[in-house]
Amino acid sequence: MTIKYAFKQSLPIMAGYIVLGIGFGILLKSKGYGVIWAFFMSLFIFAGSMQYVGVNLLAGGASIITTALMTIMVNARHLFYGVSMLERYKDTKPYKPYLIFGFTDETYSLVCSGDVPAGVDRNKYFFLLTMFNQCYWIIGGVAGNLIGSLITFNTAGIEFSMTSLFLVVFTEQWMSTKDHTSAIIGVVTSAACLLIFGSDNFLIPAMIGITIILIVLGEWRKRKGRKK
Repeated sequence: MTIKYAFKQSLPIMAGYIVLGIGFGILLKSKGYGVIWAFFMSLFIFAGSMQYVGVNLLAGGASIITTALMTIMVNARHLFYGVSMLERYKDTKPYKPYLIFGFTDETYSLVCSGDVPAGVDRNKYFFLLTMFNQCYWIIGGVAGNLIGSLITFNTAGIEFSMTSLFLVVFTEQWMSTKDHTSAIIGVVTSAACLLIFGSDNFLIPAMIGITIILIVLGEWRKRKGRKK
């Protein structure tokens, strides 16, 4: 039952990750890197948007320091996501190392979308969900690289596919719940930080703001529930 439930929950991500992985594989091939690179980058890095950025870093011969700093900047939002996952992943051994490694925006949205139903092993569900999502990404990356070796076309704009997936996940989460408080907080806080800090520097302040607001809101709701 756990495997079946995890697979079913991962289906929306499968559609997005295979397409996005194909885009990554095509982009990687356009820079002269073959299918082996696509497979192992997806297996050992598995960082979505950072893999897109990594293609240009590889092609441009970026230093280790430059790559490390860029990775921190692109994936800094996961530090704030991670704070909210401490409780959910608290007792997930022996799966915890892989859950931390395979943590992505889309996996985060599914893990936080609701409680696991009765009869489903919670820790195994988290593990399988993460594994399925990575498998989709690997399949897409390898397929895209093979396609890129057969078909030559302009790859401009492929990077926008990551943004498209974020919008799809946001829409799906909005439609699946009646409580839109978290979504509204995220949109309003991000928009405010975009106006204040600009498009190049708004992400980290926005994530800090969203995290603080959600923590305060969560504590307020707990206290309100206790009073009742």
